Amino acid sequence: MSGLARRLGGIPWREIAGEAFSRVFLVAQAVCAVHVVNAHVCSFALVMGPSMLPAMNLAGDVVAVDRVSARLGRVASGDAVLLVSPEDPRKAVVKRVVGMEGDAVTFLVDPGNSDASKTVVVPKGHVWVQGDNIYASRDSRQFGPVPYGLITGKIFCRNPGLSLYLYLSEPTFFYPFAPEFIEDGMHILRFL
Repeated sequence: MSGLARRLGGIPWREIAGEAFSRVFLVAQAVCAVHVVNAHVCSFALVMGPSMLPAMNLAGDVVAVDRVSARLGRVASGDAVLLVSPEDPRKAVVKRVVGMEGDAVTFLVDPGNSDASKTVVVPKGHVWVQGDNIYASRDSRQFGPVPYGLITGKIFCRNPGLSLYLYLSEPTFFYPFAPEFIEDGMHILRFL
C-alpha cells in the first residue's frame, strides 16, 4: 500500500486540476461568445413550408438571419424577416414585409375563392407581412398588422444546398450554432 501511496503522492494533482480548470473555462467562454453572436448578431435558420414559395423551397432552405437590423429599425418593405408568430408565440415564422407603418396596403381577402380586396393602413409601430405564396400562407391577411417588436431578424442570405445536409444530420450536432427549425406554414417549430 505504501508503494501506491508514494506513486499517487508523486502525481502533480494541483497542476492537472489547474490545467483542466483553465481548459474548461476556455470552452465555457467560447460557448458564451457563440451564444451571444447567435442570439444578437447573426444566426442560421432552417426554413420549411409552403408559404414562401417560390422564394424558399418547400423542403427547406438554410438562411442567414441578421439580428442587428431589426433592432436598429433597418427593415423595409420587400425584406424577408424572421418573426415571432402573433398566433403562437412558441413559433417563429418567415414572411415578407409588404407595408411599413403609415402605408396603405391592398390585399385579396380570400385569393383562392374570390377577387374581393381590402385596403388597410398599417398603424404606427406595426408592419404588414405576407407569405410569397398567398394561397398557402397565414399572414397579416388573417391576423392583421404585426407589432414591429415581434421581428427578430432580417434574412439576408439563402443556401438551399446546405438544407439537405442539415435534414440528413442530427440537429444537435450543430448546437453551438443552433439553427432554429422554422415552419413558415402552420406546423410546430423546434428551437434548439
